[in-house]
Amino acid sequence: MKNLKTLFAALIVSAFIFSGNANAQCATEAPEEQSKDIVDLAVSTDFLSTLVAAVKAGDLVETLKGDGPFTVFAPTNDAFAALPEGTLESLLLPENKDKLIAILTYHVVAGEVKSTDLSDGMKAKTVQGSEIKISISDDGVKINDAVVTAADIMASNGVVHVIDKVILPPM
Repeated sequence: MKNLKTLFAALIVSAFIFSGNANAQCATEAPEEQSKDIVDLAVSTDFLSTLVAAVKAGDLVETLKGDGPFTVFAPTNDAFAALPEGTLESLLLPENKDKLIAILTYHVVAGEVKSTDLSDGMKAKTVQGSEIKISISDDGVKINDAVVTAADIMASNGVVHVIDKVILPPM
């Protein structure tokens, strides 16, 4: 299992460096980004702008700018766009703030969890209170049913892992 985790970490780093996508930019700028907190890092990342808007609507900016450390599983703009039509707009309404906070805090784990700390079948308690499940296979790493597309993006108060879906807490 340790070799699988090492291989996964090496593949992720290689993919960041050699792919031409936006995620690669984050990895190559890691030393500079480490001076930014999680919120500032997300604000400076175009493909996380919807997450930033949701964090602002949920009044979670100050929390995620705090000391931490935090681990954030950050859904991309495309992940939010894949939600059923009208869902995001509804969640951003003031009367649905509690639902929005529950969803956003389900994407956050207290403490710093890097890709090398993960193991297949591992569960982690989220700030929302429910657990997420980590699956590791030859196809990559999943958080519940979301695929990790970029891992170990370091911030001054934690680490961000980009995911391709919005994960929802159990009802």
